[in-house]
Amino acid sequence: MAVGWTDDDQVLQQIQDSVNDEVARARRLVNKGESLQFCAECGEEIPEARRQAIPGVRLCIHCQEEADKQQKATELYNRRGSKDSQLK
Repeated sequence: MAVGWTDDDQVLQQIQDSVNDEVARARRLVNKGESLQFCAECGEEIPEARRQAIPGVRLCIHCQEEADKQQKATELYNRRGSKDSQLK
């Protein structure tokens, strides 16, 4: 049972919305289509083994590492605010 300013149904809906947001985000990150032969960022050739291992790859290893670092930095920011601010 939830305690506070809201009932159980709203808490469960908020949890489900969070799960749905993460599933949608993960689906957007999945590569689609044919792999590129050259990196979309720097233009370096992407090795054949990488293209076969990761369908739809668009970046070389170095550029992908940089993109992952930037993605990680933005994930640390809680854009929804604190629980208290949502329930007031």
